Amino acid sequence: MPPKRKNPPTESTASSKKKSSRVQKNTNPNPTPTSSSIPWPPHFKHLERVHRALNLVYTFCCTRKQLATTFANLKSAVEGHTKKDLTITDIAQIKFLVPKGVHFEYVDEELLQVYIAGGGKAKDKDEAYSMMSNMVDAGKEVLLFEFVDGDLKRSVVKQLDEIQRIGVRKDEIKMPTFSTAQMTKLINKRNEKFQCAVDKYLSECAAAEKDPVESIKQQHSPFVPAKSSHPSTPGADTIPPEIPTERKSIPEIIEEIKKSDLYLDQVVEGGHRIFDPQEAVYGDLTFVFSQHLVNAIYTARNITQLYSHQAEAINNLHDGHNVIVSTSTSSGKSLIYQIPVLHELERDRNSRAIFIFPTKALAQDQKRSLVEVLSYMTEVLGTVVVDTFDGDTPTEERRRIRDEASVIFTNPDMLHLNILPNEEHWRMFLKNLKYVVVDELHVYNGVFGSHVAFIMRRLRRICSAVGNNKVQFVSCSATVANPEAHMRTIFGIDSVHLTDEDGSPSGRKEFLCWNTPYNDPTDPSSGRGDSITEAAKIFAQLILRGVRTISFCRVRTTCELMLQAVRTQLQRLERGDVVSRVMGYRGGYTPQDRRRIEKEMFEGHLLGIVATNALELGVDIGSLDAVLIVNFPYSISNLRQQSGRAGRRNKDSLSILIGGAYPIDQHYMSHPTELFTKPNHSLSIDLSNPHILTSHLQCAAHELPLLPSRDQIYFGPSLPSLAASHLLPDSSGFFNPSPRFLPSPAHLVPIRDTEEPGYAVIDTTNSRNIVLEELPPSRAPFTLYEGAIFLHQGRSYLVHSVSHSPQLLAEVEAVNVSYTTSPRDFTDIDPTHTLLSSPLPGGTSVCHGTIQVSTKVFGYFKLDRRNRILDAVELDTPAITRHTHGVWIDLPPAILTLLKKHKMNPASAIHAAAHAVLSLLPTDGLRTECKAPEKEFAKFQTRRKRPGRLVFYERRAGGGGGREAWEAMKSVLERARERVEECACEMGCMECCLGSRCSEGNLVVSKRGAGVVLRGVLGLPVDEEELEGKEEERGWDSGTVVPAGFGRGKLEEVGVGIKVEKEEGGVWENTVV
Repeated sequence: MPPKRKNPPTESTASSKKKSSRVQKNTNPNPTPTSSSIPWPPHFKHLERVHRALNLVYTFCCTRKQLATTFANLKSAVEGHTKKDLTITDIAQIKFLVPKGVHFEYVDEELLQVYIAGGGKAKDKDEAYSMMSNMVDAGKEVLLFEFVDGDLKRSVVKQLDEIQRIGVRKDEIKMPTFSTAQMTKLINKRNEKFQCAVDKYLSECAAAEKDPVESIKQQHSPFVPAKSSHPSTPGADTIPPEIPTERKSIPEIIEEIKKSDLYLDQVVEGGHRIFDPQEAVYGDLTFVFSQHLVNAIYTARNITQLYSHQAEAINNLHDGHNVIVSTSTSSGKSLIYQIPVLHELERDRNSRAIFIFPTKALAQDQKRSLVEVLSYMTEVLGTVVVDTFDGDTPTEERRRIRDEASVIFTNPDMLHLNILPNEEHWRMFLKNLKYVVVDELHVYNGVFGSHVAFIMRRLRRICSAVGNNKVQFVSCSATVANPEAHMRTIFGIDSVHLTDEDGSPSGRKEFLCWNTPYNDPTDPSSGRGDSITEAAKIFAQLILRGVRTISFCRVRTTCELMLQAVRTQLQRLERGDVVSRVMGYRGGYTPQDRRRIEKEMFEGHLLGIVATNALELGVDIGSLDAVLIVNFPYSISNLRQQSGRAGRRNKDSLSILIGGAYPIDQHYMSHPTELFTKPNHSLSIDLSNPHILTSHLQCAAHELPLLPSRDQIYFGPSLPSLAASHLLPDSSGFFNPSPRFLPSPAHLVPIRDTEEPGYAVIDTTNSRNIVLEELPPSRAPFTLYEGAIFLHQGRSYLVHSVSHSPQLLAEVEAVNVSYTTSPRDFTDIDPTHTLLSSPLPGGTSVCHGTIQVSTKVFGYFKLDRRNRILDAVELDTPAITRHTHGVWIDLPPAILTLLKKHKMNPASAIHAAAHAVLSLLPTDGLRTECKAPEKEFAKFQTRRKRPGRLVFYERRAGGGGGREAWEAMKSVLERARERVEECACEMGCMECCLGSRCSEGNLVVSKRGAGVVLRGVLGLPVDEEELEGKEEERGWDSGTVVPAGFGRGKLEEVGVGIKVEKEEGGVWENTVV
């Protein structure tokens, strides 16, 4: 109970108080105002009781760090003291009397929880996070009360303003703390201030001859808190109340969005392109196929005429040629290989065909399409067995498919692992093989393409051995620069006929470059907003207008965050009924889930889908009206392929590229014309890679002993020497595989840069115990750790435990929280052994050898919806280490000295130079060590130092082109320098020193520094006068880069090599490298 108020002062007591006040005046710099002798009306006595109760309860709450002093939290406790209802009017009148001593206003609930969650123990924080879980609307406000006490730095309201502007870190959150003496002093001080304020107000009313009670009731109104006048959710004003069955045209929808308050001139200048519709161009066949086939195609597809490109390609196939078709997405390419196969089956029922697709989903999709046409030809063909032969095919079914199927749908992996190694079982099938169809040929690029090229040569070789030299190859590809040459290289054939004139019709297409606005639209220094949230707003706007939309995200995490953001937007627009009609689609989902999602999209139940590039290929998921590409994808070709997924049914369509804060995004937002004018990417593979070639020679020798004089047409002129050095000869001149590759060489030669799923994620919610998805071992440490929030279909699951042996699995439970987690990790890329070395003019060397890639996850952040840090949690996990090959150049120490002399960031310079070089290397299988802004721009120097080194490592050991990069490095360095110095950009762009696959978004780059680094290693002079007077670069003095070899060991020359003597705490072994 608060102390009872004494009787109103009498004249004598007032006189004594005045005297006391005068004495205080000489000693107290902040004297209490003189009391009034006017008796207090009952209304003010009531306010004083409320004030005393608030004072006591609020002070007590301040000792409970996880308790926010909201009106709702204080109400019942205050009423327990006053025995009367606590009203907002009471507190507003108190604030009127002491306006500078009280904060009483609405604040953002989520911001308040951010503040509260940072002030206590982990257990308390988790409770606070769970309180946030029910906040569907991020804009919800709560009524907060607090005493200010003249120290505004302690004010929650002030700290919330700070959080709103700059976010918060764990060590920056300061909750008010009080000792018992301090609490007593504060309580008395507030009570005295309030008494003086009442006395003063009563005196003023008496002087003005006003009724104080009526007066305060009239004057307190401005102090009644009101919720912020938030505008309605942007764009809500123009959204139809129900999803229309027939949507408006794309131009009308764009105009509606532009007229809504969502639009802040996000479409960049020159970033709105319109592509006119194209009429169909038809062609004729030079031969006649049966009426049965004509009827089947008409009944299944409603096709009466073939487009010109279809007719041209089918005619070429009929004439016995190999064919490559390179036309736009959804141009009817699948009919080009289906018709010849069906025509051949009519002519010869024993004919066989293999359809090869890069993904299981695409194979299943195309199988359904062919089976549908065949279902109308049973009268003439009878039962034609068409089946899938892939890793999911049951073992007991495989023999039946091999013996009975006329057409099999498979992938390069099964051809490599199962069909070719068992040619004696497949001999009859291969002897009758007429057509080999390889769809999506543009996928077979780089290292993967090199493997597939040798698999195709092995297939041709086996077919020839069983007497079949009449196999025809037909391929389809997205629009690329060199389709004809690429097909020749993949199959090792000379005669290829190209069809690239697209005769299919297309609707009107619109393309928008939509730049995410600044956090403060009037202040560029406030930084770009969140591109995922921006994309989610547009996504919701489109699907609610009946526009069937797909969103492409670069990585899995972005896909899940985007799905989560879309659902939040729909809830804010009060359209929660639509949430179930938006789903995610990416790698890792179980096959059953993927088939279900594909079916629901194809049947029209889903309005929107959020995907990675798993749907970039031509899986038919029905008609799509719009594509949203969240941040620039890896290449122009990827962008065009994804954009082509819209308008698949001859309607008008829309593609939007959402630009984020990454430099590569802003480059294309500033130069949108490049998106439409840049040439398509050229595909390339490396058939001279000795590691890949010798691996496939082992496989080929196991399938059929190699005879160099006969088999050079398949494996090239280096076959005799490679066979002699890597294979086992017999007395008759044939070569067999090396014993170390037996009994199954193919299983020792992985052809993809992927891993088999390793960690099963088990949903244990309510003892369900079902597998949500599977993660490869290399990704698991960044996603699965105790306390992590695992996202699946946009829903949150808390990771309770992770098992690394004997089974790889993680147990998760569904939770309703509004925070996510982000791993805190680093990767060190360090050479361990030098195999080859060549001097450079700059006094250093370019080396090729073994590289250790070590990744350490040392903790994680808890992040709120706005990506603000709620908490930092430490983890004690072992480093993940693997060995690969690569190439590196240690920078001369003089370069680092010169960079620091002119206040350039060495890390930014090295990073930019590395990407400039990487973009010109003759292989796409290499990566570099990307620099993270959290480390390079940190306020305090890190103890983790990195050597001044350009380093490039193979993503997969032995198959990434490290040797080729070493051989080409000198010329590549010179070309990179020329590109950097001749490029007209100011800060670096995609044409000079930004990397399209930079894992840190190119946030730590210095074009100026890259020029210095490249000149330094080439031994060219640096014009220091040009560097004078330039603006100092961020983080130039961070000290994160040290001369190569520092802390690693003493280096000394030993002949032509280097001897590394391990120091205490070093990491290199004592060896000659």
